[in-house]
Amino acid sequence: MTEPESPSEPAVPAAEPAYATEAGAEPKAEVGVGPWHGELPQGGHWDPDLLADGDRRNVVDQYRYWKHEAIVADLDSKRHNFHIAIENWQHDMNIGTVVRTANAFLAKEVHIIGRRRWNRRGAMVTDRYQHIRHHPTVDDFVAWAQGEGLAIIGIDIFPDSVPLETYELPRDCVLVFGQEGPGLSPEVHEAAVDTLSIEQFGSTRSINAASAAAIAMHAWIRRHVFHQLPV
Repeated sequence: MTEPESPSEPAVPAAEPAYATEAGAEPKAEVGVGPWHGELPQGGHWDPDLLADGDRRNVVDQYRYWKHEAIVADLDSKRHNFHIAIENWQHDMNIGTVVRTANAFLAKEVHIIGRRRWNRRGAMVTDRYQHIRHHPTVDDFVAWAQGEGLAIIGIDIFPDSVPLETYELPRDCVLVFGQEGPGLSPEVHEAAVDTLSIEQFGSTRSINAASAAAIAMHAWIRRHVFHQLPV
C-alpha cells in the first residue's frame, strides 16, 4: 500500500480583486476560479464547498470544483507504468521538484529511499495527488521492485552507462536517481539492469538531479505514449 505522506493542503483564501497597486501597474491576476454560477452540477465528484466558495487550487481546468479524492481516483485510473525513485540520505532538496514532475507525467508512484522526511516545498502541493512510498534501505527497495516485476533503471554517469537517447526504455520500470552530488549509491548501481546517461554538450560534468529526472520521465512518455522509437 502507498502511504499518505502529505499533510492536508492548506486552505487557500479567495483571490484578491484585481487592482493596480500603483500608477501604471498591471492588475493582479486571480488564481483559480470563483464560486460556481448557475444551476449546480450533479455528481458525487463535485465538492459543495468549492462550488460555493470557489476553487483556488493549482489543478487543471478538468478538475475544477472536484473533490480531492475524486481527482486522485481519476488519476489512478490512467497512471502510466513507470515509477520514480530517488535516494534521500542527506535530505535532498530536489525531491519536491521530482515529485511535482512525476505528477505532471502521471508516474505510478514515487519512491523515497533512505530518510523518510523530505522537503515538500518544491512539490507545490502536488504530493497530495501522487502516491509516495518509503523504503528505509536499498535492499528493501530492490526487493519490492523485483517483486513487482519492474526493471530498475539508474540514471547517472558511470563508465558502463549507456545513452538515454538511444536506449529502449522498458514499459514497466522504475527510474532511479541518486543524491545530488554523490549520485547513485553503489548498491543501486549494482542492482540496476542498466544505468543511463544524458548527453551533454557544455562545460559542466553533470546536470541537476531534478532536471535529469524530468528528462528521463519525458523520454519514457515519448516512447510509450507517443510511440517514438530511439535512434
